[in-house]
Amino acid sequence: MASISVQAADFDLGKEVDLLKADTTSIGAVVTFTGTVRDVGGTLSSMTLEHYPGMTERELGRIASEAESRWALLGCRVIHRHGTLKPGDNIVLVITASAHRTDAFKAAEFLMDFLKSEAPFWKKERTADHDSWVEAKVADTAALRKWDQD
Repeated sequence: MASISVQAADFDLGKEVDLLKADTTSIGAVVTFTGTVRDVGGTLSSMTLEHYPGMTERELGRIASEAESRWALLGCRVIHRHGTLKPGDNIVLVITASAHRTDAFKAAEFLMDFLKSEAPFWKKERTADHDSWVEAKVADTAALRKWDQD
């Protein structure tokens, strides 16, 4: 069963992978994705992520369960941070594990496509000049739609 956390605190990638692999030798592939706050133009001072506690975890759990039903996963861990983050800070971690790499890669990509386009988080970027809410990108939504065909 997938493990989901929505938290303000940072995460430790190595520790999370070790926890996922603990007590099993059936895992042959572990795929990790770590997303960080990026500052494309050099003007971002912070990004604030908001969410509805309870609802967000349920929705992330639902999509992780869908990934587990589509691919033969032996482990799945999703951590998404909230609160105010600075450029370079970790924002999201997805870990998938399976006997073979294909399932782990596909499941990780599926989860990230969902997180980028439909996860219930609201992001506000702050620069020296203004604050602005981040809107979903058309490319992220299109990436998620490809999974409707699978």
